[in-house]
Amino acid sequence: MTLPETPVGRLRWAVADTRTLTGRALAHWARRPGEVAVGLLFPVMVVLMMGYLFGGQMDVPGGGGGYREFIMPGMFAMTMLFGIETTFAAVAGDAAKGVTDRFRAMPTSPPAIIAGRGAADLLHSVAALAVMAVCGLLVGWRAHEGAARALAGLGLLLLLRFALIWMGVYLGLVAKGPESVAVVQTLVWPIGFLSSALVVPDTMPGWLGAIAEWNPMSATVTACRELFGDPGPAGGSWAAQHSVLLAVLWPLLITAVFFPLAARRYRVMGR
Repeated sequence: MTLPETPVGRLRWAVADTRTLTGRALAHWARRPGEVAVGLLFPVMVVLMMGYLFGGQMDVPGGGGGYREFIMPGMFAMTMLFGIETTFAAVAGDAAKGVTDRFRAMPTSPPAIIAGRGAADLLHSVAALAVMAVCGLLVGWRAHEGAARALAGLGLLLLLRFALIWMGVYLGLVAKGPESVAVVQTLVWPIGFLSSALVVPDTMPGWLGAIAEWNPMSATVTACRELFGDPGPAGGSWAAQHSVLLAVLWPLLITAVFFPLAARRYRVMGR
């Protein structure tokens, strides 16, 4: 195969290969519906457990509303965060099985290999967010500020997931195999719970609450609560008052760090 020589030709080549590799990932999930269903329903189980088992013991911060409305933006963001494990396992599995090396040996556009994974995982996250939204509606969550602000909040959630995809791709490329997912879980769970997703940072010790307030997860969660009109404390810190701005800047920063790292790691693999 003769590789395209013009920028436009290379772009078309990359787009075509990205579409093919995205389809490959989606077809892989279609052959394992049970695994996909479990992954989609796990956050629903957490919502039901937190909302109905523990929710009666929780005071709603800021007054007004129910605890289930308070935690839903947090669970939306946690679902985006948990997606790192899906990305990591897929990338590390391909690398361990030699699939990545075979792609490198084929006339495949190099950017398309990681872009295809990113596109497929983002589509999977859209489905996960839809499932969570339906779950939220069933347990009493509502977006009170209109469709435009609700869509803006969902957009911020997907922006966070887009950034975390590249973190997952990079970690998958440097891992020794998919069994290293336990290491990723060790990183993901503290990041998720050391945030304003399920509790208010003001209830934590001062130094820990400050870390939680500046957590990228907290920025997205607080921004979504504001955009959805869900209950939550206003917060007096700069991070809380500028949560929408930080919910944009944090994902852009994460992408700026991990996308080049993932691309570079892919280029040097096998050398």
